[in-house]
Amino acid sequence: MKYLFSVLLIGNILFSQSTISNLEKDSIAKKDSQNQLNEVVVSGTLKPVKRLESTVPVEVYSPIFFKKNPTASIYEALQNVNGVRPQLNCGICNTGDIHINGLEGPYTSVMIDGMPIVSSLSTVYGLSGIPNSLVERIEIVKGPASSLYGSEAVGGLINIITKNPSNAPLFSADVFSTSWLETNADLGVKFNIKKTTSLLGLNYYNYNQTIDNDHDGFTDVTAQNRISVFNKWNFSREQNRLFTFAVRGMYEDRWGGDVRWEKKYRGGDEIYGESIYTKRGELLGSYQLPTTEKLMLSFSGTMHFQDSRYGTTSYIANQKIGFLQLTWDKKLGKNDLLAGLASRYTFYDDNTAATTTLNENNPEKTWLPGFFVQDEITFNEKHKVLFGLRYDYNSIHGNILTPRLAYKWKMNDNNILRFNAGTGFRIVNLFTEDHAALTGSREVVIANNLDPEKSFNANLNYIKKIYFSSGIFLGIETTAFYTRFSNKIVSDYETDPNKIIYENIDGYALSQGISCNMDINFTNGLKFILGATYMDVSNVENGVKETPLLTENFTGTWAVSYKINPIDLAIDYTGNVYSPMKLPLLSESDPRNPNSPWYSLQNIQFTYTGWKNFELYLGIKNLLNFTPKRNNPFLISRTEDPFDKNVQYDSNGKVLVTPDNPYGLTFDTTYVYGSNQGIRGFFGLRYNLY
Repeated sequence: MKYLFSVLLIGNILFSQSTISNLEKDSIAKKDSQNQLNEVVVSGTLKPVKRLESTVPVEVYSPIFFKKNPTASIYEALQNVNGVRPQLNCGICNTGDIHINGLEGPYTSVMIDGMPIVSSLSTVYGLSGIPNSLVERIEIVKGPASSLYGSEAVGGLINIITKNPSNAPLFSADVFSTSWLETNADLGVKFNIKKTTSLLGLNYYNYNQTIDNDHDGFTDVTAQNRISVFNKWNFSREQNRLFTFAVRGMYEDRWGGDVRWEKKYRGGDEIYGESIYTKRGELLGSYQLPTTEKLMLSFSGTMHFQDSRYGTTSYIANQKIGFLQLTWDKKLGKNDLLAGLASRYTFYDDNTAATTTLNENNPEKTWLPGFFVQDEITFNEKHKVLFGLRYDYNSIHGNILTPRLAYKWKMNDNNILRFNAGTGFRIVNLFTEDHAALTGSREVVIANNLDPEKSFNANLNYIKKIYFSSGIFLGIETTAFYTRFSNKIVSDYETDPNKIIYENIDGYALSQGISCNMDINFTNGLKFILGATYMDVSNVENGVKETPLLTENFTGTWAVSYKINPIDLAIDYTGNVYSPMKLPLLSESDPRNPNSPWYSLQNIQFTYTGWKNFELYLGIKNLLNFTPKRNNPFLISRTEDPFDKNVQYDSNGKVLVTPDNPYGLTFDTTYVYGSNQGIRGFFGLRYNLY
């Protein structure tokens, strides 16, 4: 087994003035770093617990972390989290997913306040339009979470925790724009109405340029017009019992393609464009029952409608998900028990063969009832063990059992060791998860009846805290991880350049490695957050080991911050670096590079805080001006013939080399691994009124 190193924020100290003595600085550093480490988290065990006391390692990222590199969506913001990589899946419409430790997006469960909001059809869009002003923190669990959260939580979990309206500012605003004329606005307003507190948030994003810096006649970045409204309510009840619910509505209109494209060409074969209309509604909440036992009823519902045109290919889909969960939380001596009943209903319908039977429309309706139980046993201050088990019954695939084990050894306050292991499962719908299947540039072939994917996952986590006499704080968190899949569904782009062939792997798949997160805080205001992950991801069939497409072996992230207190100026230098990835070529004669180069995206920001309640910030993104076009003749093949009207084939369906097609290619948009957006400046203003 190979190992890899990942990064994690362990302390969060942005202070220190020159007038404070070294002894005072040391005392403050210890206090602030402990506060950060003891932040309450819920994602690992489904109950509030201090981060250092949790048997399950949970990474916590606050808005302060993401402000170091302001972005228009949480999807983009995650690029600075170690071991987490936003992956573009389409060179034209710029949809994407989130990879954790080399595992593709469908293996990551994304939630809002613990509710399964983002999944299946909405995976590529659900992380857009969540107002950043409403985010309290983001919790990330890398590793097995299916025993608590069910399907999709095979590779990890991203839980977006929204602000408690009672603690939110009366009014907040964050507005910025870039030199590419991207404009993003986040607004938040708090209302108090009798015994209720309401937090209303608005996100608006607009980018409407047709920039073509690589001169291929197609847009470099998708034009987008998006608005999202979020409203969360907290109700005051007797004995401080919880009752909260929230609603969100989102509409997005995005398009990319030929720079001459207009809406009148939508769906036609005259000018190529990819146009996507998305409407989305969400409801989620929690209600603590008025009983002597601690019983919590949680619920969520989503409606997602998508009307898309990929050239002449139409993809119209409608998905509804309902989720209901009842949990019982009880402490009995050394045992901390949690048990729950859950049920999930999914309705999915589209205009493809996925929901057609005997030429008749047959929407997919899936019930997933189940129950789970976990027991965390505290033997003493140093040793804890957690046992968990979940049973689900899938109305299509039958019984599914996912056990879980966790152990924590607190050697002392500065050294903590954790071990976690468990199994996972995932039910697959290709058309809701793999955008490449929808672009129309390749035919989709399902080689056999696809079985659910199953996995075994284990990780070993170690935290080390060091306080130096000079006041410097060093935090190190290292995690070794191992995931083995059976029945993994793989996509074959290489057997036939005109097809994507899907089938269960005849063998197994592995994701293993080691990651390290390091946080260094100096008493003069200088801070380093460093991270690296090395991983070995592979598919093994018939004894042959192969690295999947778009999978890197190494990632690194950093954030260097320095606060100059006398002039109220903060400087943040952030970035990431990725090792080469295997890319999808169309044929041996394809002139594009078969692997991506080492590449890095770096940013710098200056923030002025000298005005009361205001923050003024500006900076530069992508300092190195990196784009995937570098050292490539083109990214999208045959943009001059996107409908393949001039492509000729032999009797076996193989593309012929002709004077008009010297490389024997078809139109294809799947050769993509990063944004085609180059260097740009940004300027913004934040305001908070308490």
